[in-house]
Amino acid sequence: MKYDRGWLPGAREAEWIESLAPPLSAVLAAIEDASQAGPERIPIVDRDSGRVLAALAAGRPRIVEVGTAYGYSTLWLALGQPAGGTIVTIDPDRSRTDRARAWWREAGIADDRITVVTAKALDAFASKEPALAGPFDLAFIDALKPEYAGYLEAIVPRLAPGALVVADNVLWSGRVADPAIDDRDTGALRAFDAAVLRDDRFQATILPVGDGLLLAGYRG
Repeated sequence: MKYDRGWLPGAREAEWIESLAPPLSAVLAAIEDASQAGPERIPIVDRDSGRVLAALAAGRPRIVEVGTAYGYSTLWLALGQPAGGTIVTIDPDRSRTDRARAWWREAGIADDRITVVTAKALDAFASKEPALAGPFDLAFIDALKPEYAGYLEAIVPRLAPGALVVADNVLWSGRVADPAIDDRDTGALRAFDAAVLRDDRFQATILPVGDGLLLAGYRG
């Protein structure tokens, strides 16, 4: 029997939610603008996903993030954390993370709250980088799509009981739901989504927010 989804929110509802939200900070707006400038177009989570991350970070003082870029999602997480919360974020591109650090400072986030590990994420985990020892209350994954499964397996031993794992881009602009599309990134994300939703270690679901957010509560 086909599931009837009934009413679905659209642009009008999104605009109404935006009208209720607190004004976007100047720093977050500056990162959004910078991400769209120049030929690179640095990918960041969308604003709706950022707000979800901030809400999920409430009450979670120890966070690990795979993929920093300009530090947009990092800042949303930091703003949502309780006072004194800390984040370890991993990215090999120091030129981007140096810019991110400047924005975090501008937003009033103390340097000792955010540790940047300048390395490829799987290498950093394998090297037993001390900053990544955990335990972490929340893990956010937003880096190389074919490596999502590897990130998750590296993160699981570092999770606190009841921790939450969040992964971005899991709908990949709808491509994961199109069987005619099977490039490397799409195939990896499709397999990752299916594996996590079947994994007994987690209670997981996918939110159709932004480019798709996978939420997985750790049962350990």
